[in-house]
Amino acid sequence: MAQAHLPCGISIPQSFPNSSIDVDLIRAFAPRAEALGFDSLWVSENILGANPVLESVALLTYTAALTTRARLGTSVLLTVVRNPVLMAKSLATLDQLSRGRLTVGIGIGGARVQEPVFGVTTARRPRRFIEGLQVMKALWTQQKATFEGEFWNFKDVAMEPKPVQKPHPPVWFGASEPIALKRAARYGDGWMGAGATSSADFVKQAALMRQFLEEAGRDPATFPISKRVYLAVDTDRARAERRLREYFGGRYANSDRGSRVAVWGAATEVAEQLRELITAGAGHLLLNPVFDHMEQMEILADAVVPHLRQP
Repeated sequence: MAQAHLPCGISIPQSFPNSSIDVDLIRAFAPRAEALGFDSLWVSENILGANPVLESVALLTYTAALTTRARLGTSVLLTVVRNPVLMAKSLATLDQLSRGRLTVGIGIGGARVQEPVFGVTTARRPRRFIEGLQVMKALWTQQKATFEGEFWNFKDVAMEPKPVQKPHPPVWFGASEPIALKRAARYGDGWMGAGATSSADFVKQAALMRQFLEEAGRDPATFPISKRVYLAVDTDRARAERRLREYFGGRYANSDRGSRVAVWGAATEVAEQLRELITAGAGHLLLNPVFDHMEQMEILADAVVPHLRQP
């Protein structure tokens, strides 16, 4: 029996820097991705900025109505600027509407997170991040939730409906720095390497992740490890890199990041570079084309994903 290919997700078109919001593209993209065998559909978080980017939970909820089988993931929600009580309600609703297909990716965010704009303190961010997660889990799992913390305190608070998935949807951490990887090993149900990090970075981070899991008494074999990969499949490598740089320049004001972290080239080259991530420990990949979404998705499904196998 032929070995099945590595599970791969794909990012939903979410950013439209040079045009109006293309709802028809999203309506066509999501069911086609599911039909092509992508195991999951993903959104990212970018609330503020001049670049038009759709809000992540709303877009994922819309996608839930367009699909029936693929899992739906966030990569990642910046929960430090969101109210965890409201977030628990929104995500439980999404898990209900998708009939239990949600993966909740969360991250603490970097120095550029503008917490004062959201009316939250900049102090003790790691503590707020973990407490926020604990608040959501309490509301998802307790009939009448009680929580005592530094930032949130409540007693006998009911919230219904609970998520379909029990005890709650899997929570994957987005993390890059050693202290954040250690936090993921302790509190997370999985880890996704950031798209803004290179393949070489991921190799080092995956090794640290396995070390921290073992130190926390957790089995690395049962802990999902994924990697978000910005990529472009094109036999004209110069054109592919140029278009990636244009995207990163518009989205992140950093064209050089595209050349540093993305994967590009002909299908065979892209597959080879992705196999390096698999060798390093990735058991799942989130493929993130940034232009010509429908065309890139078809090429990935036909000429790249079938060549990705776990060692």
